[in-house]
Amino acid sequence: MTQEELFKVLVAHCKEYGFIFPSSEIYDGLAAVYDYGQMGVELKNNIKRYWWEAMTRLNENVVGIDSCVFMHPKTWVASGHVAAFNDPLIDNKDSKKRYRADVLIEDYLAKIEEKIAKEVAKGKKRFGDSFDEAQFRATNPNVLREQAKYDEVHGRYKAAEDANDLAAYKQIILDCEIVDPISGTRNWTDVRQFNLMFSTQGSNTGNGDDVLYLRPETAQGIFVEYLNVQKTGHMKIPFGIAQIGKAFRNEIVARQFIFRMKEFEQMEMEFFVRPGTEMEWFAKWKENRMKWHVALGMGAENYRFHDHEKLAHYANAATDIEFNFPFGFKELEGIHSRTDFDLGNHQKLSGKKIQYFDPDLGESYVPYCVETSIGVDRMFLAVLSHSYNVEQLEGGDSRVVLSLPAPLAPVKVAVLPLVKKDGLPELAQEVVDEIKYDFAYQYDEKDSIGKRYRRQDAIGTPFCVTVDNDSLNDHCVTVRERDTMQQERVPIAELRALIDKKVNMSNLLRKL
Repeated sequence: MTQEELFKVLVAHCKEYGFIFPSSEIYDGLAAVYDYGQMGVELKNNIKRYWWEAMTRLNENVVGIDSCVFMHPKTWVASGHVAAFNDPLIDNKDSKKRYRADVLIEDYLAKIEEKIAKEVAKGKKRFGDSFDEAQFRATNPNVLREQAKYDEVHGRYKAAEDANDLAAYKQIILDCEIVDPISGTRNWTDVRQFNLMFSTQGSNTGNGDDVLYLRPETAQGIFVEYLNVQKTGHMKIPFGIAQIGKAFRNEIVARQFIFRMKEFEQMEMEFFVRPGTEMEWFAKWKENRMKWHVALGMGAENYRFHDHEKLAHYANAATDIEFNFPFGFKELEGIHSRTDFDLGNHQKLSGKKIQYFDPDLGESYVPYCVETSIGVDRMFLAVLSHSYNVEQLEGGDSRVVLSLPAPLAPVKVAVLPLVKKDGLPELAQEVVDEIKYDFAYQYDEKDSIGKRYRRQDAIGTPFCVTVDNDSLNDHCVTVRERDTMQQERVPIAELRALIDKKVNMSNLLRKL
């Protein structure tokens, strides 16, 4: 199964088992907008809980807030979003479809990388254990040809990006003969900038001065509340403010399922430090955040840092944690040293003094800030895509299983009476009463036990507990483990402790 095929199967799986639905589907949906179903919302909430507790419980100097979606419009002037929050867009004159010019070029580069990867894979298959990948990349003519093409286009692309040269974007698209995927033509318009913020009116007058924006990021809510949190919490530098919340961007190109959406959720933490120490804290938070990801057990090899070649206007250092999605390594989390850009600009535009008196230095200053920012939806996609497996079983059968990290699983345990008679449902209900205060559970008595196991595998339930006729006498149940399918007989009295040992969120937090 190719990565593209896997991705299509994953999207279908999400809908079939109640993880994610296309929004407003009865009206043919809305591009780049999705709803989380009954399973999806539980997984999403568990991801948020893991992040929140790792931030605010494990760090005594990090506290949380919840700021509003609507903010004073001057907020977005100070942050630079009104002037600079743009994407380079290009239209195809034949299909009448609009695309991000940078994405078209990046997709072209990704296809070259894919060709190189296929050549390397063929080399590995041919030479086996004696394969030297570095030597192969340095000598294989097909790889060298594609790599030279990549380097040339990538160099031009980065130069255009650094110079914000819209004409250069178009010329690259023309020179590379990039076609519209719908019309198949290269009949492109010029590239132009498009602001990504959604706007609305703040009153009924309809005057331009009444414009409000749906926030494109949650970070500014933290910056404008910096003084309130610092003073009321008696916070001392260094300290952080964490927040989880919705943000909105008018994404023109709906791509890769929930990877890029118009309405999405962010988990952001702004860590305020003494100027001159920001790079030290930048390195510490890089290490901290990578550790948080790897603790989930999804393989350290599936993560990598990618340092930004071009820094945002507010940053003096920036890196991404990229994850190996079904469509390749893509940004999962950003870590940025934002200097004093945000607090400094809010201080200038508001006229309010936003400074910290440092008792150790005996002076006041505008703090610098190190930011960690991760998309909840992208994290959801990373966990789900890595966990999805189709396993071949003995006898030619197969099963679909979500090997989710147990503390994140939507349902922790399923209680299954073997049959719907002979007092087994009643005893199964007693088991439910024993565990329902501690774990998310499902009770299922429909269909054969095998089919019920498969349903639970497909939603990622770590444990299935079967109540059978012997349970009436020995007060034991059969516990089936999701990943190994191994079964063991366990006294009902010990069931809660056994489940808790694997699914408790503290198991993840203790690794940090």
